[in-house]
Amino acid sequence: MAVRIHCEMIKKETAINFADLEIAIKTYNRNALVCGAPAWRYVYHTIHSADKWYIDPFVFEEPSFHEDEMDDPDRGCKTVLSDEQLLEYLYKVREKIFAYLDGLDDNLLYACPEKCPWSRLQLILKQFRHFSLHVGMLNGQTIERTGRFPKTVGPDGEFDASGKLFEN
Repeated sequence: MAVRIHCEMIKKETAINFADLEIAIKTYNRNALVCGAPAWRYVYHTIHSADKWYIDPFVFEEPSFHEDEMDDPDRGCKTVLSDEQLLEYLYKVREKIFAYLDGLDDNLLYACPEKCPWSRLQLILKQFRHFSLHVGMLNGQTIERTGRFPKTVGPDGEFDASGKLFEN
């Protein structure tokens, strides 16, 4: 039987990353400017990056609503996605990634996907860093605007099921 100890740890931490981003989406000001772009563009950028880079950036199909350079907040964009659309995309990407992780064993983490210079573990760790950067940025704006800290999922994956979105 294949060993999946590390894969299960990664899946748990991935679930926390997605939960933290979901809370950030539910508490941020989507139109607040971040370096000249509305904050929702950074949400899309984060989800799109996970969609493209978590598994294999060289074998990837853009979502149907994507337009050229939409994933780059520094570029213009005609399409405007609602928070509902962003959450729907988040849920689809989360399920795609969970299915991917369910198909891995620990040995596969150290191998590179075909035509990819990075191991599966490297791709995953790059996305953990990316999630942390952008969730922190979004939450910082929320804290500045509201004086309240958005909820985060605890280190053991525990989450307040009451639906409260703020710590205080």
